[in-house]
Amino acid sequence: MTASDLEHLLIARLIRERGGTSQTWRRALGKIIVRDTKTHAHCNWDVRLSGTDAQRAAIERLLDDVRLEYSIVTAG
Repeated sequence: MTASDLEHLLIARLIRERGGTSQTWRRALGKIIVRDTKTHAHCNWDVRLSGTDAQRAAIERLLDDVRLEYSIVTAG
């Protein structure tokens, strides 16, 4: 899975679970940061959240689940 694929997956699930628009969730999610697997062997990605407290809380809950399934992604 690429970082772009992961972003699309996260946004689609946020819309399905919480409503809203893709543009709103894309802004709240921020960029997906892909790190080197040599230094981050268990999960090589993270996000820089913005948005409201409620949006950040919804995203954090989703990230906990998604990291278990997609812990390693590639850039792109």
